[in-house]
Amino acid sequence: MKNIKGLKLIIFNILFYFLFFLYSAIAIPALTLLVAYFSLFMSHRNTMKWFRRAISWYGMLVIKVLPFPLIRIYYKDYEKNFGTGPYIFVCNHKSATDPFLMACLPYEFIQIVNIWPFRLPVLGIYARWAGYLSINEMPFKQFSKQAAKLLKQRVSIIVFPEGTRSGGKSMGQFHGSIFRVALEAKCPIVPVCISGNENIPPRGSFLLRPGKIKIHKLPAIKWEEFKNLKPFKLKNMVRNIISEEVAVMDRKE
Repeated sequence: MKNIKGLKLIIFNILFYFLFFLYSAIAIPALTLLVAYFSLFMSHRNTMKWFRRAISWYGMLVIKVLPFPLIRIYYKDYEKNFGTGPYIFVCNHKSATDPFLMACLPYEFIQIVNIWPFRLPVLGIYARWAGYLSINEMPFKQFSKQAAKLLKQRVSIIVFPEGTRSGGKSMGQFHGSIFRVALEAKCPIVPVCISGNENIPPRGSFLLRPGKIKIHKLPAIKWEEFKNLKPFKLKNMVRNIISEEVAVMDRKE
């Protein structure tokens, strides 16, 4: 029985990665040409908006269609008053697949990343073009300035303040840089909670396993609610909110 399950898992992964590379070879050039065509008639700002949305469309199919039905994604928005942003989305970090899962968010956004995503073939180039920021490649003053500029353009920011994925049920401590930005830019913070993908794939492996991944977008925390907090207290407050929600999500698996 174990051998049969193992064989099915291998077949699933071979099929997924074959479809992933085939889809990428078709979709990335097609979306690039489409955005390039529209850029002839749009401003640079609008071109960037559609370019970032095209990246989300690409990611949405990767996470929701290619691995279906063995991997299912469930996204739930707890925000009663749907706003256009911009927001700073603060997420827990369980797996290397977390950045792809952010395609569920219906916003124009960039992500704060470590240096390694920029080294990915093709995808790393597109991340730089889209304006993704590497927190390890610039001093805080420069990072804060660029983040504030994006927020003024109504571009939301996604960050995984643990810095590295936990690879399990536990959650690491948060770094404080993005919370300083939120205070200075007077930008709402939105906790985003991820559950179920700590082994999709396991740490140190590319082997995807069947499972159910849940993403909960919690109500925004407005600047007026945290303006008097220091970055240290703010990051711990947000971490506690995410930790409590993730614990509930994990128990309901």
